[in-house]
Amino acid sequence: MSVLMVPKLDQEPWPSLGAQVCDFIEDYLTFGPGDLRGEPARLDDEKRALIMRMYEVFPPGHPQVGRRRFKRCALSLRKGSAKTEFSAWLAAVELHSEGPVRCDGFDAYGQPVGIGVTDPYIPLVAYTEEQSEELAYGALRVILAYSPLAGDFDIGIERIMRAGGDGKALALATAPNARDGARTTFQIFDETHRFTLPKLKRAHRTMLANIPKRKLADAWSLEITTAPAPGERSVAEDTMDYARQVFDGKISDARLFFFHRQASDKHDLESEEGIRAAVMEASGPVAEWSDIDGIVEQWKDPTADRAYLERVWLNRLVRASERAFDALRWKELAVGDAMNYAPADGELIVIGFDGARYDDATGLIGTQVATGYQWVIGVWEHPLGIEEWEVPEDEVNEAVAAAFDRWRVWRMYADPPYWDSTIAKWAGMYGDKVVVNWWTNRLKPMAYAIRSYLNAMVAGEVSHDGNPIFAAHIGAACRKTLNMRDEEGVPLWVMSKERPGSPHKIDLAMAGCLSWECRNDALASGVIKESGPSVYEGRGILVL
Repeated sequence: MSVLMVPKLDQEPWPSLGAQVCDFIEDYLTFGPGDLRGEPARLDDEKRALIMRMYEVFPPGHPQVGRRRFKRCALSLRKGSAKTEFSAWLAAVELHSEGPVRCDGFDAYGQPVGIGVTDPYIPLVAYTEEQSEELAYGALRVILAYSPLAGDFDIGIERIMRAGGDGKALALATAPNARDGARTTFQIFDETHRFTLPKLKRAHRTMLANIPKRKLADAWSLEITTAPAPGERSVAEDTMDYARQVFDGKISDARLFFFHRQASDKHDLESEEGIRAAVMEASGPVAEWSDIDGIVEQWKDPTADRAYLERVWLNRLVRASERAFDALRWKELAVGDAMNYAPADGELIVIGFDGARYDDATGLIGTQVATGYQWVIGVWEHPLGIEEWEVPEDEVNEAVAAAFDRWRVWRMYADPPYWDSTIAKWAGMYGDKVVVNWWTNRLKPMAYAIRSYLNAMVAGEVSHDGNPIFAAHIGAACRKTLNMRDEEGVPLWVMSKERPGSPHKIDLAMAGCLSWECRNDALASGVIKESGPSVYEGRGILVL
């Protein structure tokens, strides 16, 4: 089993309310929508273990005795693991007046005693308004309606209240309003791999910030997801990145609990036996009631999107088939200490320029000719919350002038649409051999340039500064297949946004590609033999 868990398993067990929560679920709750609708709830061993961890409390003698150990919990499990139903069970226990979810001291055996929350407020957040009532909230409605506790609640279409009116759970697709923002006692973010839009990411940040506001309620958050597609900039991807940094000791966060289960890399996905073994491993205890044969059969369809199947059924972080580049590979190519680092003054470089002028993004990417190291010279993105915006041309001009003043620029490949007159001015200032109009709408040359850039990533020939905006643009770039093939009959493709009007920008990816193509041309011209290679000691940058 391949698992990422934060924190790592402790040697000594912590006091936990988990056993009491598990008993409450199995004594009073039911299964939600599906084949077992209304049947008594039953927990498998893994979900029971997760509840035990998530409900750990600080022990006697600790300054925070009795309070929750974890304030932010996140679970990543494969599709069909009943994650939504599981989260709804927890919401039901947190909502009930007698749910044993907060510590009220310790008994004679040193075990915590659970009590209910006073005036709970539980938002259950989905990625769209249409889904907000269908995911965790929809499951919660069915679970409570069929349970023996139904009489304890007023169950509505958009909210569920305690019969006494002193607590409620509600479906949300955005952050709570100002009146409710400070009241949260428990909150669920459902299917966070779909939380990619800026408004959803802002809602997530805002709602996490609300957690400390009700200190006495000991509030906390739960995020549930299937493995995110790398590069989509989802909340799930951000949370996993954060958890990895905590796991590796780069960040300290003792209030985070994170659990991710996936199939390990040992399985042969070209054989039915290997696929079956991988699905079983990713499934864990849910394999007992899953249609494993049906899942395995999906791999036999020659038209199947195998990358999608691997992500959702094996819970692996796999680049979506429509993505142009592998965002995980891009992360591997970042030079460890290179953030905000650029080559020394006077080094031989090339520059790529691409961008829109209004309501989008524009960027300049430099590439050191000798090493293949790329960095962000400048980037201008449409700020969130501003309806009409224009790239500040003066700032772009200043960045270009500073680059030509600081380094020896062999060429700058610039895509001219919307910037024709500006690029013409640069050509007049720096010479025709320095600034070149490189039209990205020349589909076949562009397709070959992108292929070269992708191959350089695969081979490890390119490195970069780790700039998060650059990485986001690389991850957002999608493939657009062309009605043309190369000399060997392989279909050609270019990069594009995932859809017109998408808030996810790709301009730095295009600028990086142009910069890399310019470097290729520089090497072909023999310029390195003329200038000699450059050495960056201690930077871990490949030197040709």
